[in-house]
Amino acid sequence: MTVSNISRGIRVGVIGIKGMGWSNLQSILKISDVTCTAICDIDDEVLRQRLHELKQRNIHPQPYKDYKQLLAASDVDAVIIATPDHWHCLQATDAMRAGKSVYVEKPLANSIQECDALIAVKNKYKSIVQVGQWQRSQQHFRDAISFVHSGKLGKIRTVKAWAYLGWKKRVPKMPDTHVPDGVDYLAWQGPAKRGPFNPNRFHYNFRWFWDYAGGLMTDWGVHLLDYALLGMRVWAPKSIMATGGKFAYPEDAGETPDTMTAVYAFDGFNIIWEHATGIGRGPYEREHGIAFIGNNGTLVLDRNGWEVLAENGRMEPVSIQKKADIGLDLHMANFVEAVRSGREELLNAPIEAAAHIAKLSHMGNIAYRTGGRLTWDRNDEQFIETDANKYLVAKYHNGYVLPKV
Repeated sequence: MTVSNISRGIRVGVIGIKGMGWSNLQSILKISDVTCTAICDIDDEVLRQRLHELKQRNIHPQPYKDYKQLLAASDVDAVIIATPDHWHCLQATDAMRAGKSVYVEKPLANSIQECDALIAVKNKYKSIVQVGQWQRSQQHFRDAISFVHSGKLGKIRTVKAWAYLGWKKRVPKMPDTHVPDGVDYLAWQGPAKRGPFNPNRFHYNFRWFWDYAGGLMTDWGVHLLDYALLGMRVWAPKSIMATGGKFAYPEDAGETPDTMTAVYAFDGFNIIWEHATGIGRGPYEREHGIAFIGNNGTLVLDRNGWEVLAENGRMEPVSIQKKADIGLDLHMANFVEAVRSGREELLNAPIEAAAHIAKLSHMGNIAYRTGGRLTWDRNDEQFIETDANKYLVAKYHNGYVLPKV
């Protein structure tokens, strides 16, 4: 969006309007000079529902089923991409090439190779790209990391991040069936392998299939491990180990592990990731969180707030510091500010930072899938164990190809 366009406000289009796309739109519309001019979804029923809801607010966007038609529209300045992970790279690339500013849901991409490709595209087109890691805009997360950086915890030897989701139930096996009326399932599958329609491989449950996503590791892990990296001022581990499986629901339809532990080795400390479905009581009695475990004390952080637990009187504890804002709203305001000004450096979750955490999460999944300890070559950006490198690349089908600049 050019500076000359700022006076008339920012016109937003949304690609994928069912789940987070709808939440993101509700948030950005709280900003006074933002309007919604276009929405896109491959499901007619979803489009009908959203058009009806927006009409009640006197908002009348143009509906599309083909996202490329939305990107070609002259009345769209910025686009929100909230489709399944396997579409992020291609749609974000097309949006940047179309001259749009981009807000893309996390994870940035569904493979390490796609992360690098997206950075190259962004650098070519000088695009404004914010990634939906909204915790980076929330004040209590920032305050917690400032405390970690103060050194008061002493030497930090372990950082633990976790998601114990008691509400996450099994994905029951269901037979293949006909494509629902009004659904363009070929477009939904896009670069993924073609197959018959199955309700489990559609809408929210896409997260539990390797063709489209990376399970809880690239869902919650991207959010929480991001803060582990921020707190420790690192990104590339020396080695990664992971183990787990479908221990909670061994017979359900999903492919990704419902129980998993990953250990990332850095110089002088480890970062440990844990996730489990069907269990809600995680470490420190929190279903999710990040714990920075130092010699003097442990800082425990989640979406509700943070506190410091002192180690045998070596420091003063800090009582719970509760959240006082809405992270998604602040994140959208940050995106709009960067779009208005054309200043990429204002972004709280720029594409480079999002690539770091997406890569780290994919590394954990690759270690799980290969079943061994993997060593990361920081210079060549690949594993020393060459058999694992096949998981770095994007697996495109149906004529789709990785974006190149």
